[in-house]
Amino acid sequence: MEDKGYTGDGTVDLHGQPVLAAKTGKWKACSFLVGYEAFERMAFYAIASNLVVYMTTQLHEDTVSSVRNVNNWSGLVWMMPILGAYVADSYMGRFWTFTVSSLIYVVGMVLLTMAVSFKFLKPTCVNGVCNKASTSQIAFFYTSLYIIAVGAGGTKPNISTFGADQFDDFDSHEKKLKASFFNWWMFSSFVGALLATLGLVYIQENLGWGLGYGIPTVGLIISLFIFYIGTPMYRHKVRKTKSPAGDLIRVLVTAFTNQKHPLPGHPSELYEYELQHYINSRKRRVYHTPIFRNSGRLFPQHVLVHDPPANQMFLDKAAIKEGKTSASRLPCTVTQVEGAKLILQMFMIWLVTLIPSTIWAQINTLFVKQGTTLDRHIGSSFEIPAASLSSFVTFSMLVSVPIYDRYFVPLLRKKTANPRGITLLQRVGIGFVIQIVAIAIAYVVEIKRMHVISVHNIVGPKEIVPMTIFWLMPQYVLIGIADVFNAIGLLEFFYDQSPEDMQSLGTTFFTSGIGVGNFLNSFLVTMVDNITGRNGGKSWIGKNLNASHLDYYYGFLLVISALNLLAYFGASRRYIYKKESVEVKEGSVELEAQVVDTIPLGLQV
Repeated sequence: MEDKGYTGDGTVDLHGQPVLAAKTGKWKACSFLVGYEAFERMAFYAIASNLVVYMTTQLHEDTVSSVRNVNNWSGLVWMMPILGAYVADSYMGRFWTFTVSSLIYVVGMVLLTMAVSFKFLKPTCVNGVCNKASTSQIAFFYTSLYIIAVGAGGTKPNISTFGADQFDDFDSHEKKLKASFFNWWMFSSFVGALLATLGLVYIQENLGWGLGYGIPTVGLIISLFIFYIGTPMYRHKVRKTKSPAGDLIRVLVTAFTNQKHPLPGHPSELYEYELQHYINSRKRRVYHTPIFRNSGRLFPQHVLVHDPPANQMFLDKAAIKEGKTSASRLPCTVTQVEGAKLILQMFMIWLVTLIPSTIWAQINTLFVKQGTTLDRHIGSSFEIPAASLSSFVTFSMLVSVPIYDRYFVPLLRKKTANPRGITLLQRVGIGFVIQIVAIAIAYVVEIKRMHVISVHNIVGPKEIVPMTIFWLMPQYVLIGIADVFNAIGLLEFFYDQSPEDMQSLGTTFFTSGIGVGNFLNSFLVTMVDNITGRNGGKSWIGKNLNASHLDYYYGFLLVISALNLLAYFGASRRYIYKKESVEVKEGSVELEAQVVDTIPLGLQV
């Protein structure tokens, strides 16, 4: 098919016909996608950045309840992609799953705009005294929010992987371009987030919540039109496995069934298709690896794989040729077994991303509430919204991405001989370290705020602490820099290391980690408040932050983050990268054993 100019990976158009490489895909197609991502992120952060403020000032919820409700909603937003990815990988495909989900997303945005605009859907105030929201008002508001969460579940995991699908792994040039995709993808999301935190948050608090939510709703609708204009240029992956998730279960069941059978003396004696099968099917063969064994250091520059005796690998028993399999069902292949190993390894990495996700959850919750107690004036009359300070997270990301790519990577590349400069797990680890520094600074700043409160004898919940809000800026900036390392690194890591037919589902390791982190923060805030406020005690996170001990809570987060970093070092040390390679040379396919993590990551256009 290459002779006719078709793509080498077998991608097709919307009608199932092979597509021409020269007229489809690459950045030309992705330009229609990144526009949607920018508007979707603008809509999401227009809600998430200031939601705790809306709940406390408009719905009149207390601090702990509002933080818990924001975390629960954010958690579901980031967990729903598991369902959306499963539907895409197993049934509808990425394009159609995204299409249906984006419409649900828009419906939720329209309803939410109505909820904050129409008087009968909001609590009433008389002479400055406001009633709490009625049951029907609360129900309408939260129904709108959770419809958005359902819509996000189908868009988040599929739009980014659909973008990555626009690059042909069988073409060496496109493969290099693909390595830069996630950097630019996240860059576009940063732009949308910056517009939300700088502009829309101010509009919400000063010109009206309806206008602040209505603008991103209209923008989201326009971006969908732009997305569908690019339909003729899109490439669609052909599903090569009937049930990708089913393969994982089959490997586990078959390995258990064959547990009493001895393994052959060498992995080459396990069941695997001939190379020609992978050449004809355009699937990638994954080579045998010794899971959870590593020859190197904590963060090795190169993962050197030396196969141990096969009897050490329980899952390999699923590929025993003489195992208990029916005549109609062949043993699992080594490629299928390695896919199961990858999922289990990624799960171990996923576990140690939960605490960092909990730290990230502070941006839209306690950091914002902390900011509302400080002096927010610039000059004599202009007052910035507390949530606008999160724009420094985004701004530091926008500045750090090109610095990372243009200076950091080339510098380390010379020292390590790794085209990325450092491996993906090293990148993530550096981000976690920077994040710990950020929460340490947040702890110190909160001690400073408590000292100022004591000196000025401030007791009221609405009294402003005579301390500029820009004291909080360093912790926001550092979390933004940390995200350039860990957020982009994790998204690309989970995409690259996932089995070929489960890449949408694989990226949900990234989104679900953020989701569980939000739920974990909700749990911690509730438990800490209940325990420290018991028997009339002084709660660390009370309704009145000026009479609480938020510094103790930040200190607690600092301790568990440091312990989690040690756990991350242990998990990353044992991780073995996927071994696969597909190259196209003069019309023929050549497969080589290669560690995927050595693909260069550069901002290329």
